[in-house]
Amino acid sequence: MQRLPSGETVIVPRNFKLLEELEAHEKGQGDMSISYGLVDGADIFMGEWNGGILGPHGTQHDSRFYELRITVPEAYPAVPPRVRFVSKINMNCVDKNSGEIVYSKVPATKNWSRNMGIEQILISLRAEMASSENRRTKQPPEGATF
Repeated sequence: MQRLPSGETVIVPRNFKLLEELEAHEKGQGDMSISYGLVDGADIFMGEWNGGILGPHGTQHDSRFYELRITVPEAYPAVPPRVRFVSKINMNCVDKNSGEIVYSKVPATKNWSRNMGIEQILISLRAEMASSENRRTKQPPEGATF
């Protein structure tokens, strides 16, 4: 959603927002400890994305790279995308069986607004890795997947 100088509100269509997010990340703008991009560059609906998070320094996640799968619904950006860890991880905001994030426990999804995007969710998940509840939690062997 964008506000024009006249005070009008413009709702940016789903694919325009996704293209904007993809282009910004491909140009190296934003947080470099996360990554995301389309699973299939030819997917004109931009529904399936890969994501990655480099674990924060000084935690059990230090120097680990976590792979995620992001599914963007038709209602995006009015609703957040579905995010699932592919890499096995122990965190209080991730379902232990499926790797799906628990939306009510991740600040970016709990407080979702259409002005947010994929980057904000990944940044929020990385911040949760460094939180007092998760920073010292023993992790599965590297390379384990859900």
